[in-house]
Amino acid sequence: MDRKDFLDESPIVHSSAFIAKSADMIGAVTIGEEASIWYGAVLRADIQEIVIGPRSNVQDGSIIHLEREQGTHVGQYVTVGHKAILHACKIDDEVLVGMGSIIMDGSRVGARSIIGAGALVTMDTQIPPGSLVLGSPAKVVRALSNDEQKSLKKWAENYVQLSRKYLQKKIL
Repeated sequence: MDRKDFLDESPIVHSSAFIAKSADMIGAVTIGEEASIWYGAVLRADIQEIVIGPRSNVQDGSIIHLEREQGTHVGQYVTVGHKAILHACKIDDEVLVGMGSIIMDGSRVGARSIIGAGALVTMDTQIPPGSLVLGSPAKVVRALSNDEQKSLKKWAENYVQLSRKYLQKKIL
């Protein structure tokens, strides 16, 4: 793991979090309890803050950045799929951000939603809670069922369990 100070800011990582050795965290990054940042992920908080909530995971190759007026905030029990890009946005609790999706500046994804793989959420888009969002540009295609919404927390819990195994075996 490469931790770099930027303008006197250093990443703050909860002691129970898993950070893969090849993940890069720069500047004002805060990683919550039992969160995990996986291989090749880049979290660059050089002009605003990035906050990753408890028990959330940022999977391999994902990029999280920001802009001057707005940081990036990820709630708890959020799964950010492989190679997703989050830029100056807010992701509420229990959200699945699909692989390769992009969420742009000023956007907010409501709790218990799914952003489908490859979706492009354009600037300043507000996604209502409990939504299934697909496409480029992304559109809400339907409301998620209660069962679908409940499953989102389980996806994140699977990564909590996996990261515990990595920590126990001291695999970085």
